[in-house]
Amino acid sequence: MSKFDPNSEKNQHNKNFSRRQFMGITGSVLGASVSAYAMGASIFNHPPQINHRKIESGEFTNENLITDVLVIGGGMAGLFAAVKAHDAGAKVLMVSKGRLGSSGLTPFAKGFFSYDKQNSKMSIDEFVALVSESAIGTNNSVFTRQLAEHSYARAQELKAWGFFDSPLYNESFMRPINERNIPLHERIMITHLVKQDNRVVGASGFSLDQPKIVHFHAKTVILCTGSGGFKPSGFPVCDLTHDGSIMAYKIGAKITGKEWNDGHPGSAQNSGSSYDNWHGQIEEKPGITGAEIHHDLGVDLNYQVYRLGGPITMGGPGRKEESTLTGGPYVPEKFRRVGMPPAPPTEGVFGGLFNTERKDRQGPPGMGGEQVGGSSAGMAIHKSEGLVPIDDTGLTTINGLYAAGDALGSHMSGGIYTQIGSSLAGSAVQGAIAGEAAAELSSTLPILMITEQNQKKNETEILAPLVRERGISPAWVTQVLQGIMIPNFVLYIKKERMLQAALAYIEELRDLHVPMLMAADLHKLRIAHETENMIITAEMKLKASLLRKESRCSHYRLDYPEVDRENWDAWINIWQDQKGAMQFEKQPFNMWPKFPT
Repeated sequence: MSKFDPNSEKNQHNKNFSRRQFMGITGSVLGASVSAYAMGASIFNHPPQINHRKIESGEFTNENLITDVLVIGGGMAGLFAAVKAHDAGAKVLMVSKGRLGSSGLTPFAKGFFSYDKQNSKMSIDEFVALVSESAIGTNNSVFTRQLAEHSYARAQELKAWGFFDSPLYNESFMRPINERNIPLHERIMITHLVKQDNRVVGASGFSLDQPKIVHFHAKTVILCTGSGGFKPSGFPVCDLTHDGSIMAYKIGAKITGKEWNDGHPGSAQNSGSSYDNWHGQIEEKPGITGAEIHHDLGVDLNYQVYRLGGPITMGGPGRKEESTLTGGPYVPEKFRRVGMPPAPPTEGVFGGLFNTERKDRQGPPGMGGEQVGGSSAGMAIHKSEGLVPIDDTGLTTINGLYAAGDALGSHMSGGIYTQIGSSLAGSAVQGAIAGEAAAELSSTLPILMITEQNQKKNETEILAPLVRERGISPAWVTQVLQGIMIPNFVLYIKKERMLQAALAYIEELRDLHVPMLMAADLHKLRIAHETENMIITAEMKLKASLLRKESRCSHYRLDYPEVDRENWDAWINIWQDQKGAMQFEKQPFNMWPKFPT
């Protein structure tokens, strides 16, 4: 694997010129944010830089909990990781920023892919080959095959727990947890992973409901923290901010897939409402989908708007307006189509997606009528970004640290959306495998308690925005971040000058504003830490996009519009060196990374 420098002279040229251009183009967006901030200060009749605390750091208590396997996250991956680790003989503890089965993207996912060997018209070999063809080689076929081989068993377990009987997932998720008496700690935001003696030994975080810091001491940790974005409107990713990836990055884990983009649009009508964009699917029961390979949710609509303007209308994945427009993102010939795709085999209701008898059928979320972009801004294609695995169990480049679901950069489907229902099923499959592997490894390890020094360090960093006497509101910084990153000509339709210009702003936020983030209460303390995570994610996305000098799947460069198989049949991995600098490497598609010594 070759290392390369995003800060080289070649990658820095015209940076100042680009920044001036960028200021002119995005000035209205940023100006609106600044004006809103100034108005807020005037309304509350105090300078915006003063921190009027509602809670003091001295009110916080400490709690220490010990387990074999710590599962962080309460979605589909976290559920199976906890259950399978317990069933393999480990002592397990779950912690989640939200409520089990009711936070993150899991409650909005209504399709579960299940490969039935007895009834499928497609062999597993054919399935893997077609996914690889659609993904233009960007998928890791080991995880693609793993999805097909294990999805049916996971679907049967979910049936037994009642998952397909209700649109609400908490009750069915709680059944296996309660049956096994697995301790569950909800509404705790984990901010720090702890590495000692060259392995992960636990995590630290704080309660969202009371002034309490909790230190979790564990032999192994499984991150099931999902993906994230820049808190865009119109898509339920708004409460996910890549917390797991960034806390792992800070202890040396490698991160991958940041150049890919999820292309979910939103409805132009009530564009800021996730509920409206999901066309009633929230109330529908989940269902099972069969094998049908697509090439969807890339940035072809973004390109069309960039070249022709709006509005854009679409009725489902693959259904695009007929146009004489040439160029733009490459779609393999086999997967090009105009019109609604045929419905894949299904079980259950799942009517919002595939029920052809429904007169109001509009396709997946946001995909009916006139469209607006950016509703999932900051998120990549499911399973294409996250922690770099070193094997098929989800073990990462940090000893004892596993990841599963959208927190794992498994590249299960590569840089494009290839199979309806694969994301939810992939989370279940990967969570189960990681849980069993973590339990096995835990049986060979002694417990290493987080040192008092590391506990104090984490506590200081957790409370820093609260202790700060004056600073900057994380809400304002988020508005500025969104104004920089979400424009179509920055995040989706990319070229070097604009990426470099946006990067100059993000680096300014990183260097000047992150150290000044302040919080007056527990909610704002959460927002402050999430804001820092989004800024680091933005830096990763911009630098990875600059490095990949080609266009492929959901990554499109106007200045490098062709697929480059000679130089870019590789994933980009990112990690932080001992001096805190962001480093990059290429990992060839057909190779695992080396476990660091």
